[in-house]
Amino acid sequence: MEENNFARLSKLTEGDYEAFLYDCDGTLADNMPAHTETYVEIAKQYNVDMDPAIIDELAGWPIFNVVEELNLRYKSNMDPAEFTARKAKLYFEEYIGKAVPITYVTEHLKANAGRVRIAVVSGGDRRAVQHTLEVIGVSDYVEVLVCAGETPKGKPFADPFLKAAELLGADPKKCLVFEDGNPGTQAAEAAGMHWVRIDQFKFG
Repeated sequence: MEENNFARLSKLTEGDYEAFLYDCDGTLADNMPAHTETYVEIAKQYNVDMDPAIIDELAGWPIFNVVEELNLRYKSNMDPAEFTARKAKLYFEEYIGKAVPITYVTEHLKANAGRVRIAVVSGGDRRAVQHTLEVIGVSDYVEVLVCAGETPKGKPFADPFLKAAELLGADPKKCLVFEDGNPGTQAAEAAGMHWVRIDQFKFG
Protein backbone atom coordinates (compact mmCIF):
# COMPACT_ATOMS: atom_id res chain seq x y z
CA MET A 1 0.00 0.00 0.00
CA GLU A 2 2.73 2.46 0.99
CA GLU A 3 4.70 1.60 -2.16
CA ASN A 4 1.60 2.24 -4.27
CA ASN A 5 1.05 5.58 -2.54
CA PHE A 6 4.70 6.49 -3.12
CA ALA A 7 4.33 5.64 -6.81
CA ARG A 8 1.09 7.63 -7.07
CA LEU A 9 2.68 10.65 -5.42
CA SER A 10 5.80 10.38 -7.59
CA LYS A 11 3.69 10.27 -10.75
CA LEU A 12 1.82 13.42 -9.70
CA THR A 13 5.05 15.30 -9.09
CA GLU A 14 6.87 14.68 -12.36
CA GLY A 15 7.97 17.86 -14.10
CA ASP A 16 10.59 20.55 -14.35
CA TYR A 17 10.49 21.73 -10.72
CA GLU A 18 13.26 23.55 -8.87
CA ALA A 19 11.90 23.05 -5.35
CA PHE A 20 9.46 20.96 -3.33
CA LEU A 21 7.81 22.75 -0.39
CA TYR A 22 6.25 20.41 2.18
CA ASP A 23 3.85 21.21 4.98
CA CYS A 24 4.77 19.40 8.21
CA ASP A 25 1.79 18.50 10.40
CA GLY A 26 -0.59 16.17 8.59
CA THR A 27 1.63 16.05 5.49
CA LEU A 28 5.02 14.72 6.60
CA ALA A 29 3.97 13.80 10.14
CA ASP A 30 0.84 11.92 11.17
CA ASN A 31 0.24 14.14 14.18
CA MET A 32 -2.92 16.17 13.50
CA PRO A 33 -4.97 14.27 16.12
CA ALA A 34 -2.33 15.19 18.70
CA HIS A 35 -2.44 18.85 17.68
CA THR A 36 -6.22 18.82 17.88
CA GLU A 37 -6.09 17.32 21.38
CA THR A 38 -3.74 20.06 22.55
CA TYR A 39 -6.01 22.78 21.12
CA VAL A 40 -9.02 21.30 22.93
CA GLU A 41 -7.10 20.90 26.19
CA ILE A 42 -5.74 24.45 26.22
CA ALA A 43 -9.12 25.93 25.21
CA LYS A 44 -10.66 24.20 28.24
CA GLN A 45 -8.21 26.12 30.44
CA TYR A 46 -10.05 29.22 29.21
CA ASN A 47 -13.46 27.57 29.73
CA VAL A 48 -14.00 27.22 25.99
CA ASP A 49 -15.45 23.88 24.87
CA MET A 50 -14.39 23.97 21.24
CA ASP A 51 -15.43 21.71 18.37
CA PRO A 52 -12.34 19.69 17.33
CA ALA A 53 -13.50 19.76 13.68
CA ILE A 54 -12.48 23.43 13.52
CA ILE A 55 -8.81 22.38 13.54
CA ASP A 56 -9.25 20.28 10.39
CA GLU A 57 -11.08 23.19 8.78
CA LEU A 58 -8.25 25.62 9.57
CA ALA A 59 -5.39 23.16 8.96
CA GLY A 60 -2.20 25.08 8.25
CA TRP A 61 -3.22 28.35 9.90
CA PRO A 62 -0.76 29.76 12.44
CA ILE A 63 -1.91 29.00 15.99
CA PHE A 64 -2.21 32.73 16.75
CA ASN A 65 -4.74 33.13 13.93
CA VAL A 66 -6.64 29.98 14.92
CA VAL A 67 -7.11 31.42 18.41
CA GLU A 68 -8.36 34.71 16.95
CA GLU A 69 -10.91 32.71 14.93
CA LEU A 70 -11.93 30.71 18.02
CA ASN A 71 -12.48 33.97 19.89
CA LEU A 72 -14.81 35.14 17.12
CA ARG A 73 -16.79 31.90 17.03
CA TYR A 74 -17.07 31.39 20.77
CA LYS A 75 -17.21 35.07 21.76
CA SER A 76 -14.26 34.40 24.05
CA ASN A 77 -11.21 36.51 24.84
CA MET A 78 -8.38 33.96 24.93
CA ASP A 79 -5.00 35.66 24.57
CA PRO A 80 -3.53 34.34 21.29
CA ALA A 81 0.10 34.73 22.35
CA GLU A 82 -0.47 33.08 25.72
CA PHE A 83 -2.54 30.28 24.16
CA THR A 84 0.19 29.67 21.56
CA ALA A 85 2.85 29.42 24.27
CA ARG A 86 0.74 27.05 26.40
CA LYS A 87 -0.12 24.84 23.43
CA ALA A 88 3.50 24.68 22.25
CA LYS A 89 4.64 23.70 25.77
CA LEU A 90 1.98 20.98 26.12
CA TYR A 91 2.64 19.55 22.66
CA PHE A 92 6.40 19.59 23.13
CA GLU A 93 6.29 17.95 26.55
CA GLU A 94 3.59 15.31 26.03
CA TYR A 95 3.01 14.65 22.33
CA ILE A 96 5.95 15.45 20.08
CA GLY A 97 7.92 12.27 20.73
CA LYS A 98 4.94 10.22 19.53
CA ALA A 99 4.90 11.74 16.03
CA VAL A 100 5.16 9.15 13.26
CA PRO A 101 5.97 9.78 9.59
CA ILE A 102 3.47 9.59 6.77
CA THR A 103 5.84 7.19 5.10
CA TYR A 104 5.05 7.67 1.42
CA VAL A 105 5.51 11.44 1.82
CA THR A 106 8.73 11.30 3.86
CA GLU A 107 10.16 8.75 1.41
CA HIS A 108 9.18 11.05 -1.46
CA LEU A 109 11.05 13.92 0.21
CA LYS A 110 14.16 11.78 0.73
CA ALA A 111 14.03 10.42 -2.84
CA ASN A 112 13.98 13.96 -4.28
CA ALA A 113 16.51 15.62 -1.96
CA GLY A 114 19.52 16.57 -4.04
CA ARG A 115 17.47 16.57 -7.24
CA VAL A 116 15.35 19.57 -6.22
CA ARG A 117 15.64 22.03 -3.34
CA ILE A 118 13.66 21.07 -0.23
CA ALA A 119 11.80 23.32 2.22
CA VAL A 120 9.25 22.77 4.97
CA VAL A 121 6.62 25.49 5.32
CA SER A 122 4.49 25.17 8.44
CA GLY A 123 1.97 27.13 10.47
CA GLY A 124 3.48 25.55 13.58
CA ASP A 125 5.98 26.77 16.15
CA ARG A 126 9.58 26.53 14.85
CA ARG A 127 10.88 24.63 17.87
CA ALA A 128 8.11 22.03 17.61
CA VAL A 129 8.43 21.70 13.83
CA GLN A 130 12.20 21.25 14.00
CA HIS A 131 11.84 18.56 16.64
CA THR A 132 9.05 16.82 14.71
CA LEU A 133 11.27 16.67 11.61
CA GLU A 134 14.00 15.08 13.74
CA VAL A 135 11.59 12.53 15.24
CA ILE A 136 10.30 11.44 11.79
CA GLY A 137 13.82 11.32 10.35
CA VAL A 138 13.86 14.00 7.64
CA SER A 139 15.52 17.01 9.28
CA ASP A 140 18.86 16.41 7.53
CA TYR A 141 17.20 16.70 4.11
CA VAL A 142 15.46 20.04 4.74
CA GLU A 143 17.35 23.10 3.51
CA VAL A 144 14.90 25.83 4.52
CA LEU A 145 12.26 26.03 7.23
CA VAL A 146 9.55 28.72 7.36
CA CYS A 147 7.27 28.66 10.41
CA ALA A 148 4.51 30.63 12.13
CA GLY A 149 5.25 34.30 12.75
CA GLU A 150 8.18 34.46 10.32
CA THR A 151 6.24 36.20 7.54
CA PRO A 152 3.78 39.14 7.68
CA LYS A 153 0.88 36.76 7.02
CA GLY A 154 0.53 32.99 7.31
CA LYS A 155 -1.45 30.49 5.28
CA PRO A 156 -3.90 30.89 3.47
CA PHE A 157 -1.85 33.89 2.26
CA ALA A 158 1.09 33.46 -0.10
CA ASP A 159 3.76 34.89 2.20
CA PRO A 160 5.20 31.67 3.73
CA PHE A 161 5.64 29.91 0.38
CA LEU A 162 7.09 32.99 -1.31
CA LYS A 163 9.53 33.36 1.60
CA ALA A 164 10.64 29.73 1.21
CA ALA A 165 11.15 30.18 -2.55
CA GLU A 166 13.19 33.32 -1.91
CA LEU A 167 15.40 31.59 0.67
CA LEU A 168 15.94 28.66 -1.68
CA GLY A 169 16.64 30.93 -4.65
CA ALA A 170 13.87 29.19 -6.59
CA ASP A 171 11.36 30.57 -9.08
CA PRO A 172 7.91 30.41 -7.38
CA LYS A 173 6.41 29.13 -10.64
CA LYS A 174 8.79 26.15 -10.45
CA CYS A 175 7.95 25.25 -6.86
CA LEU A 176 5.54 22.43 -6.01
CA VAL A 177 3.70 22.48 -2.69
CA PHE A 178 2.63 19.41 -0.68
CA GLU A 179 -0.34 19.95 1.64
CA ASP A 180 -3.18 18.24 3.48
CA GLY A 181 -5.61 21.15 3.89
CA ASN A 182 -7.40 23.89 1.99
CA PRO A 183 -5.61 26.85 3.63
CA GLY A 184 -2.30 25.43 2.39
CA THR A 185 -3.46 24.91 -1.19
CA GLN A 186 -5.01 28.40 -1.18
CA ALA A 187 -1.66 29.81 -0.08
CA ALA A 188 0.12 27.87 -2.83
CA GLU A 189 -2.26 29.21 -5.47
CA ALA A 190 -1.82 32.75 -4.14
CA ALA A 191 1.94 32.27 -4.53
CA GLY A 192 1.52 31.12 -8.13
CA MET A 193 2.59 27.57 -7.30
CA HIS A 194 1.15 24.18 -8.21
CA TRP A 195 0.16 21.94 -5.32
CA VAL A 196 -0.57 18.33 -4.39
CA ARG A 197 -3.04 17.24 -1.72
CA ILE A 198 -1.24 14.24 -0.28
CA ASP A 199 -4.41 12.91 1.36
CA GLN A 200 -6.38 12.99 -1.91
CA PHE A 201 -3.64 12.45 -4.54
CA LYS A 202 -5.01 15.56 -6.20
CA PHE A 203 -2.93 17.99 -8.29
CA GLY A 204 -3.84 21.64 -8.66
